[in-house]
Amino acid sequence: MPSPARNSGLPADSRTRNSPAATPGASHGSAAAARAPGDGPGGGGAGSTAGSAAGGATGSAAEGATGSATGSATGGATGAAAPTSALKRATLLTLCACVLVAQSMVAAINLLIPQLGSSSLHLTHSDILWTVDAYVIAFAGLLIPAGALGDRHGRKGALLAGLALFAAGAATSALATGPALLIAGRGLSGAGAALITPATLSILVHLTTPEHRARALASWTLAIGLGGLAGNLGGGLIGQYLSWRALFAVMVPLAAVLAAAVALAVPRTARAARGNPDPLGTVLLTAGLVAVLFGIIEGPAYGWGSARIVAAFAAGALLVALFARHALRSPAPLFDPRVFARPRLRAATLGTATGFFGLFALFYVNSQYLQDVKGYGAALTGVAIVPLTVGMALVPKLAARWPDRPRPVIGGGLALIGLGLLGASTADAGTPYPLYACWLLVISAGTGLSMPALTVGVVTSLPPHQAGLGSGLGTSARELGAALGVAVTGTVLSAHRGAHALSDGMAPALRIVALLVLAATAAVVAGYGRDGGRERRTGRRTGPGAGPGAGRDAGRGAA
Repeated sequence: MPSPARNSGLPADSRTRNSPAATPGASHGSAAAARAPGDGPGGGGAGSTAGSAAGGATGSAAEGATGSATGSATGGATGAAAPTSALKRATLLTLCACVLVAQSMVAAINLLIPQLGSSSLHLTHSDILWTVDAYVIAFAGLLIPAGALGDRHGRKGALLAGLALFAAGAATSALATGPALLIAGRGLSGAGAALITPATLSILVHLTTPEHRARALASWTLAIGLGGLAGNLGGGLIGQYLSWRALFAVMVPLAAVLAAAVALAVPRTARAARGNPDPLGTVLLTAGLVAVLFGIIEGPAYGWGSARIVAAFAAGALLVALFARHALRSPAPLFDPRVFARPRLRAATLGTATGFFGLFALFYVNSQYLQDVKGYGAALTGVAIVPLTVGMALVPKLAARWPDRPRPVIGGGLALIGLGLLGASTADAGTPYPLYACWLLVISAGTGLSMPALTVGVVTSLPPHQAGLGSGLGTSARELGAALGVAVTGTVLSAHRGAHALSDGMAPALRIVALLVLAATAAVVAGYGRDGGRERRTGRRTGPGAGPGAGRDAGRGAA
């Protein structure tokens, strides 16, 4: 899931990068960059914690209601684990630990930027920025094909492969003798995280019945938030007392332990019957997403109208269009783009992107405001951001009480994010912290309220055997929205210069983002209204693969 990277130890006019999360929160997490005046040393460490916690809120979106069809699809596979009323604790802990470790690497690297800048590798400013962003770009660009790969060839296998790639990338970075190997290792680890995140979510969906799914996914969400916290604490301690190589080195045995736990504690689940790979579709879609992410990341630095950025967006649009054309003609595409004909899926993906657009706009300026304007130290800043995690951890349990009323839940949650951003835009050097914390709580509550229903909206728009793909689609929307939020905020801040650039630019930046969030909220609510009306009239879900036979081919084997 994504957490803002810092300019610690870099020139004052250097760009600040953001890493999505991963995931994960990576995840996530989302790669985005912006030129921001006033970034001081250590400027984004606390933001990383918040960013990671945000990724967790997304996860709580938990593929919570794949519906009872999941049970039949899962049970249909020979040797596959069927949904049970009580998920084994060892399985849940193992899956959560995998996500926690993958998410921690998003945040931890941000705290090592000063040490990397003075290391024997002689990294340039650009090298450091790409060391941060390589993980994010690989993670976000590969989420959709990685989720589809797990659906087709086995979610447990995809999870184990992800852990292996994650460890291989960490080992490469730990032993790097130059910038190229360091960056390549980060990218390899990001690819591993792209396999880990959708696989863990999809496995949880298939191993739990709908009535018990929300609780299991709440634990998964908490793990992402804890991953951000662990990354910040671990990265800070390593940066102060050990070499930066220790961060990567410790991930290798840790990934090995997790792989052993997965092998022993995680059962196989049903996989999609149609297992034919779609290499051309995978290459086209991945390249298109990477090109778009590159344009978003570099836009504030090179200028949105520069030839490089325009070419990146044009290439991304062309590649995605070519993917759609290929998928419509292929007998076994990576996924059928006609799923977006369903208003609810379009609304859910837009809502997910909108929520993280607002969140990461805040994350980008939050730690800078607390440290550079309020004068807080790095440790105090980390504590001051805690209100952002409260609503994300507690409110999803409240939202789960209204699973059949997604429209008011999502509309209310996104509106709270927009209104909270408007409130936060009034903050200045004289604003009492308790008042500022109240606005953080409003934004956090809005996230916890809306994200579970939004993720459910994405996942239930696809047949049960494509739960991994649904997770990939939702997480990709999250990463793109997060990247845009940072890019837009950084662009507005770059127009303000001088000693008070941050304090002068923060208010208009957050107001612009808030208004965009509120406008998008209206579109999301309208989309849910149109689709909800259709479902009430027909009495069934709409869209490709949503009919009664949607799960018919779901389980021909265990994966």
